[in-house]
This record gives sequence, C-alpha cells and structure tokens, in this order.
Amino acid sequence: MKGLKKQRRIQIIALAAVALTVSTALVGYAMRDGINFFRSPAQVVEAPPPATEVFRLGGLVEEGSIIRGQGETVSFRVTDTAATIPVTYTGVLPDLFSEGQGMVGTGRLVDGVFVATEILAKHDETYMPKEVMDALKEQGVYQAPES
Repeated sequence: MKGLKKQRRIQIIALAAVALTVSTALVGYAMRDGINFFRSPAQVVEAPPPATEVFRLGGLVEEGSIIRGQGETVSFRVTDTAATIPVTYTGVLPDLFSEGQGMVGTGRLVDGVFVATEILAKHDETYMPKEVMDALKEQGVYQAPES
C-alpha cells in the first residue's frame, strides 16, 4: 500500500512538471510578437536588426531635423550623441513632441531608415524615458535636469 502511494505521488509531480513546462512554452509562444527590444541609435548603427524585427528606438530628437511631408508624414533624426538614425512616421505626433526632447518610437529599420508605427514623447519638463536616459548614461552624455 505504501509503495502505491509513493508511485502515485511521483506520477502527480511528474504530471505537474510537464503541465508547467507546456504552459510556460505556450505563454512564451503567445508573447513572441508582443516583445519589443529597446535600442539606442548607437546600438542600431553597430548591429542593425533585420528589416522584419520590430523594436523600440529611443533618443533625443535632433535640433533642426523635423521635416513635415505630405499629409501626416514627418521625417526627423534621433540621436544619442554617438550616432544618429533617420526616422519617418505617418500619423499625428504627440503634442509634446519637439526638437531636443526625448522620444521612443516603435517600428522597423528599413534600408537604414527607422519606419515608426508609434511615437511616444516626454510628458513634462523633466521627464525622459528610462531607456533613453540609460542609453545616454552609457554614452557618458546624460545631464540630470536641474531641480
């Protein structure tokens, strides 16, 4: 009787381990398209991602680089002071989007141009996206806002 209980317990533990492994694999498979990695312009120049990969690009909007095209198309350059990436975006930009300010865009790199599908901008005078701040700190050019 004791051996049967022990065998049943081992079977339940093995079944639970298999169920946990399968559920983890299914969650990972379901989230594969929802994971966007952040890159700074220097990282994109150093190791360009394939044109099929969706990622987030962040940095500062370069002064004097915003060019408004036909309709809602806007072109500008994003920099982390070590490298600069040209960006195109079709859509309405956030109200707080401006030159010299931090931004994060989601999109793909196509022929050396970042084609953004979404643009996020700072929301107050001192805010900078964490990823952008970390990238600027790595470059050694981050300056903390004055309080």
